[in-house]
Amino acid sequence: MGTLVWRTARRLVIGVLVTAACAALASSAAADPRWRWPLDPVPELIRPFVAPTSTYGAGHRGVDLLGTPGVMVTAVDSGTVRFSGTVAGTPVLSIDHGTQVSTYQPVAATVHRGDEVVAGQPVGRLVLAASHCAPRACLHLGRRTGADRTYADPMDMFGTSPPIRLVTPYGDPPRPPVAGNGAQSNGSGELSEPVDAPVTSAYGMRMHPITGVFKLHDGTDFGAACGTPVRSAAAGTVTFVGADPAYGNRVVVDHGRLRGVEVATTYNHLSSSTVPVGTPVRAGQPIAVSGTTGYSTGCHLHFMVLVDGDAVDPMSWL
Repeated sequence: MGTLVWRTARRLVIGVLVTAACAALASSAAADPRWRWPLDPVPELIRPFVAPTSTYGAGHRGVDLLGTPGVMVTAVDSGTVRFSGTVAGTPVLSIDHGTQVSTYQPVAATVHRGDEVVAGQPVGRLVLAASHCAPRACLHLGRRTGADRTYADPMDMFGTSPPIRLVTPYGDPPRPPVAGNGAQSNGSGELSEPVDAPVTSAYGMRMHPITGVFKLHDGTDFGAACGTPVRSAAAGTVTFVGADPAYGNRVVVDHGRLRGVEVATTYNHLSSSTVPVGTPVRAGQPIAVSGTTGYSTGCHLHFMVLVDGDAVDPMSWL
């Protein structure tokens, strides 16, 4: 009799534990805030979210994800189709998920207002017309939250980040140059390469790897190991040696007038410099040692060319 009671009690305990575990898993799944990617495979992020300055102010009220015309677009989460139609000539779809709304454009919807959809369900196809990335196709995915439907960053809803394009999506993307490894640049040749290393990030618009801000990358990054000698790109005079919060240790060399304009070069994220301010230098003379100071994610040289005080693409001068 005692054995029967013990077995019965054990079954009851196991049953309670299994029920509790299943409830916990269900609760965890229900509480999981992550969205599913609306394109397959995981798309490249072309342009990030920029919060508008006011209700009608400037901003980028969503993210642009690279796609191909005709590709299937799927719902990021379960919900009810709120709108399916055309706005100012652009096919738009929105889905209400309760506490937030997801929007998709330009998408030729295959669902209608009031339809219930589940996460991952096909809801339309991406079209090229009214693309934010013309002449290429991309999905503009939006997110609005709260009772007032405030614009929010859709990327906060994904568990992983997509690849990020380092150049602006407008027009034909430039092919990043490769320097220091025998490749030819398209520049004029007034300046020489400051290090013998390949280009790892070209001049142009990109997502900053530390701040996450989409902004101009105002120079060319050479993948030089820490401790690599850095050379002056042309003859000139050292006008600055010091530290900057973003650029780290840096050296600035004034080259006077070239091509009829004032030209200076800057060498950034250095571990140290080997010349003081006021030193006249010749082209190719070592002036510093590469490092990873300032806003840097690893050893490299951030090389800048200033023309009349403004940053330009260094490769046009090399």
